[in-house]
Amino acid sequence: MTGEMAPSEMLVPRFLGGGEIGFISKPVREPGLGQLSIGVKVNALCGSERGQFFDGSGVTPGHEAAGVVVDAGPETRTAVGTRGVIYLMDFCGECRSCALGFTNQCTNKRGDVGFNRDGGYGPYVLVNENVFFPTGDDVPLAEATMLLDVMGTTGHAIRRGLMLREDVRSLAIAGAGPVGLGALAMARILLGPEVSVVISDLSPYRLDLAGRLGGKVVDLREKTLLEGLREHGLDEVDLAIDTSGRGAARQSHLKVLSQRGVLVCAGHGEDLSLDVSRDLIAPERAVLGSEYFRYDELHSNLQILRDHLPYLRQIITHGFAVQDIQKAFELFLRGETGKVLVEQ
Repeated sequence: MTGEMAPSEMLVPRFLGGGEIGFISKPVREPGLGQLSIGVKVNALCGSERGQFFDGSGVTPGHEAAGVVVDAGPETRTAVGTRGVIYLMDFCGECRSCALGFTNQCTNKRGDVGFNRDGGYGPYVLVNENVFFPTGDDVPLAEATMLLDVMGTTGHAIRRGLMLREDVRSLAIAGAGPVGLGALAMARILLGPEVSVVISDLSPYRLDLAGRLGGKVVDLREKTLLEGLREHGLDEVDLAIDTSGRGAARQSHLKVLSQRGVLVCAGHGEDLSLDVSRDLIAPERAVLGSEYFRYDELHSNLQILRDHLPYLRQIITHGFAVQDIQKAFELFLRGETGKVLVEQ
C-alpha cells in the first residue's frame, strides 16, 4: 500500500557533537513485513537529547514524532493516510511484560526510536506497526506530540504514585521543563483542582508558564523548597515527582514527604541517598522509578487531550522549521521555552 510518493533520498539533521547540528543525505527505506513508513510532520525536542546535541549521534535523533502513514508493508492493517504518533520503545509484544501490558518494560525490546534507530527529525521514519498509534483527524499533529513525553511519561508517573497513596492532597514537582509542566497539567486533570500542586525550578520563563497552568511556583534562586512550600501553606506533600534528574532535587523532595508519602523518580540522572530506617521504614514512605509509559495508556490520554486541548496546548511555546533546528536546541537548552516543536 502506497500513499504519497516518497523520494529515494532525504536530507536529515546530523548531530555532530559539540553543540553543532549539520545535515546529511540518507536513503528513504521501504517498509518490510509488518512495517510502516511515516512521513513525519512534527517532532518535539526533549531534554534527554542533550547528550546527543553535545556528544553527537550516529542515528538521526527524535523520539516525539507525529506524522502520516505514507507506505505500508505486507501484513499490516493500518491504512495509508492514517495520522498518529510513534511510541518510543519498539516492544516485542510477546514477552511476559508485554503480555501484561507493560510494554515499557519489554524484556526483548528491539530498539528505541531516535536513540539507536533513526528517529523523527528526518522527514521519513520506518517503524514496526505495533509502535504507531493512530490519533484521528480531529487532533492537530503538533498537539498530538504531547501524548508522548508531556502526557504519557508524566501521567504514568502520577498513576504509579497513586498505586501506593490513594488519598493524595498535595503534590510537589521537581523541575518545570516540558516534562515537569506536563506533570503539573496532568496532576490538575487527574487529581482535580482541590489538590495543591507545587512546582519548583530556577528558570523565570518556565516558572511563569507553570503559574499560568495553575501551579504554585517556588523559585529556587530565592528560597529553598521547604520555604516555598510554607509560603503556599504546606509543610509536607503526599506525592512528589522528580522530573529534573538532579540529586539535590530528589533529596529535597524526599525530605518534605509526609508519612506514607511517595517519591516517583521520572527523570534519569543523578543519585539519591537515604537512611532506610528513618526515610522509608518508620514513616512508611516509598521511592519508585517510572520509565516512560505503557502503550495502552495512549488510549485514555488521547481522550484527555481531546477534552483539555486548549489548556494543554499552552505547554507548546515555540515552533521551528527543521532547517532551524540548531536555533531550536540553543533556545531550548537555555531554559527559555516550554515545549519546542521542529516541523517538516
